[in-house]
Parts: sequence; C-alpha cells; structure tokens
Amino acid sequence: MDAALADDLPDGLVVAGPDARVQLVNAGAERMTGCSREELLGRDVREALPLQDTTGRDWWATTDPWSGLAIRTGHRERMLVRPGGRELLVTARYARPGRGAPVSRVVLQLRDTEARRRFENDHAGLISTVAHELRSPLTTVKGFTSTVLKKWDRLSDEQKRYMLSTVEADADRVTRLITELLDISRMDAGRLEVRRQLVDLEALLRLQVERMVAAGEEEGRFLVHVRGPLPEVWADPDRLEQILSNLVGNAVRHGEGAVDLSVRPDPDGDGVVVLVEDEGEGIPEEHLGMVFTKFWRGNRRGGTGLGLYVVRGLVEAHDGRIAVSRSPAGGARFRIALPSGVPDALREG
Repeated sequence: MDAALADDLPDGLVVAGPDARVQLVNAGAERMTGCSREELLGRDVREALPLQDTTGRDWWATTDPWSGLAIRTGHRERMLVRPGGRELLVTARYARPGRGAPVSRVVLQLRDTEARRRFENDHAGLISTVAHELRSPLTTVKGFTSTVLKKWDRLSDEQKRYMLSTVEADADRVTRLITELLDISRMDAGRLEVRRQLVDLEALLRLQVERMVAAGEEEGRFLVHVRGPLPEVWADPDRLEQILSNLVGNAVRHGEGAVDLSVRPDPDGDGVVVLVEDEGEGIPEEHLGMVFTKFWRGNRRGGTGLGLYVVRGLVEAHDGRIAVSRSPAGGARFRIALPSGVPDALREG
C-alpha cells in the first residue's frame, strides 16, 4: 500500500515482512504508539512494538505469527497493552502466498480508546445477551422436569411426551448458544481450526432439507439445484453443516415461500458457489452492511444476533467469502464462495 494512502486511514497500520521487520507505518500508528516512523521502519516489529495481553504475557511469544500454526490467518480485534500501560485494540492479519505457506506479511490494525469503549460495550452486550438467552430455556427445563418428577403418575403419555420434547429442544438451544460462544472466542483469538476433507456439497444441502422436513416443514418448500460438474472441495464437513444449518434455518424462520439451495462452479474463480435464497420481504437495503456484525437482529426479536457473525468467521476460516443481497424472488440471498482443490498443507502431508 502507498504510504500516503495509508496515512489517510483513520486507524493505525503497521506492516511487517517475512523477516518480521517493519515495512510500513502510517500516521495513525505513529500517533497511537508514540513512536515516529523513523523509529519503527526496518526494526524487528517484536522489539519495536512490544505488546502484552491483559494478563501480562508477551503477546508476540504467544501468537508467534512466523513460527506458529500454519493454519492461522490472524485474529480479530483484542485488547493489548504497550509498555507504560497504554492500551490498544489490535487486529492482526497473517498473509500467506498459499494455504499452509509461511507468513509473508503481518498486518496490524490499531484502534484507540474510542474503539475500546465499543469493545467494552460489546462485551457487556454479550454478557447481557447470553444471560437472557440462557434464562428462558433453563426456566422451562427446570419447570417441566420438576413437574414430571412430582406428578409422573398423574400425567398422560401425551403430556409427558410434550414436556420431554420441549426440554430436549431447549437443551439443543443451549448447546447451540454455547457452540456459538466457543466459536466466537476461537475466532477472536485467531485459533479457529477447520479439519479439511473431501466433501459432497450436494449431499450436505440435501441433508439440511431432510432435517427441516423431519422437524415438520413441507418437503415441497425446498428446492435443491446442482448446476454443472463441480470441482473438488476440501472443507470441514461439520463446520459446513453448521454454516448451512444457520442459513437454511434463517430462511425457514424469517423468509416466506420456497427456499432455494443451489451449488455451482464459481464463474469468477476455480472454486464453487453455494446459494441459499428465500422469498418474502428480505433484508432492508440499509441493513445489508450490518448483517454479519455481532448482535445484529434486524427488526426481529429474540435470538442472540451472533449466528451470522459466526457464519462469516467459519466461511473465512475456509479461505472463502460470504455476501448477502436480495434474491430475485424478493427475499434474502446468501452467497458463499469456497476454493477448490487440495489445500497445500494436506498436499504436502
């Protein structure tokens, strides 16, 4: 990036090369670190910018971009501390020429105390959301299990079945929430792992339909299309199932009419494109840019607002891209682009 262009960025930017030496520093980074460009350029970034986490540990030794796990691509925004106690929110990106290849560039984005306040508000919002989302199912579980234990002989089989099925559904809801929280923690720390293997995308799409039908949805509501011969895709089947389950579930709950699931070769690359589309009102134009942010719920009530944030993180962990727009039928259209071929790390192994 041109240094003059980098100076126009509102955040601090520091770029280090494959030898860990600083290659670029913008004006924002000078302001936030208190170091001039001349003091930083050409130096080992680990010495020029000593950073610690909030527990006092050396952050560079912990994250180790150049010698650590080859699957890591960086981490999302987190609080780090400079000598003297100055706090910064740092986002790191580890650029690699290929999946599993050595790091060619480390890009650090720095934010100031205003971003810290947003970070703290997010943290408080997360605690409030989790507390609210846990209270409702746990209250139901407690009430129904207590009733079944105390009145077993007076309840009909139909009443027992209803109560136990409700308890099971709420237990699943709590499990999904915990899974989301664990995934967010791993994504924010840059430690989300995907276990790649050859996957059958058509089978994964049809599995989503089977599960929705088993849950009571009409089979005729779902359309599955495979357009053209597909290249090989290596991905984590459990993570892909998590992505598709979230998107298809949203389409069923918030859309109307048919839900169209399709997969085809990517016309803009060597991979594949998966589309999940529904009918109905869709997402307002002014909200499209916020869909994948934490706590976004649109005009809906209930839910954590974390599902699509996790979906984006899981797609990006596969070196993929996800976007949202309006479908031709008027509803929401989610487009996932995934790379094809055997990952470099697996090929070398």
